[in-house]
Amino acid sequence: MDIQGVAAIVTGGGSGLGAATARMLAAAGARVAVVDVKAGPADAVAQEIGGIGLAADVADADAGAAAVAAARARHGAARILVNCAGIAPAQRIVGRDGPSALGDFRRVIEVNLIGTYNMMRLAAADMQALDALADGERGVIVSTASVAAFEGQIGQAAYSASKGGVVALTMPAAREFARAGIRVNAIAPGLFATPMLLGMPQAVQDSLAQSVPFPGRFGKPEEYAALVRHIVENTMINGECIRLDGAIRMQPR
Repeated sequence: MDIQGVAAIVTGGGSGLGAATARMLAAAGARVAVVDVKAGPADAVAQEIGGIGLAADVADADAGAAAVAAARARHGAARILVNCAGIAPAQRIVGRDGPSALGDFRRVIEVNLIGTYNMMRLAAADMQALDALADGERGVIVSTASVAAFEGQIGQAAYSASKGGVVALTMPAAREFARAGIRVNAIAPGLFATPMLLGMPQAVQDSLAQSVPFPGRFGKPEEYAALVRHIVENTMINGECIRLDGAIRMQPR
């Protein structure tokens, strides 16, 4: 798909991978709606790129629908959806004080998996009604999984389960939407220089970066955005979850 002139929605767009993706899409000519749970970061990135900032909890059905409707009213129905919204709290299943709170697990699943599904269903409904482009294509959806979906570490049970769900969601969605000319893919990043990682002590950051076989550093959000662009532009990529991790394989802890 040619990005120039199309409407796009990026969730989690106020920082990290989402912000880099929103900037890339805008630079390539897209009209971008930046969705984030916090209005301030969404508005800041949107102002920078000439888009629209929207505050929404992607796991909430009404909030998600309102965000998609607002983006549609401003830019037209989106042909591109990139799901970057997510949370990653660390918690053992059973800690020193006993079993973890079930609500904590539920919230991670709600944001990372249900939020991805929610925005996918809403955006895809709009995409199906659009006119077909070259190759009969109507839209592209890219979701964010994680290497934790495959090698979850101790303390990552909720996060790994949520991201494993994103991986498992990709193929049936791609098969369902194929008839409408909508492609669905996922990216599984490794260790990336996002606010979550950069908030760790420097010694911890250095140790983590050295665990990446090559290059021996954190990934750059712009490198994630570059892969999103290639997926959007390469019509043959469909139903895939692509690891973007420098060949890292996470250890148990």
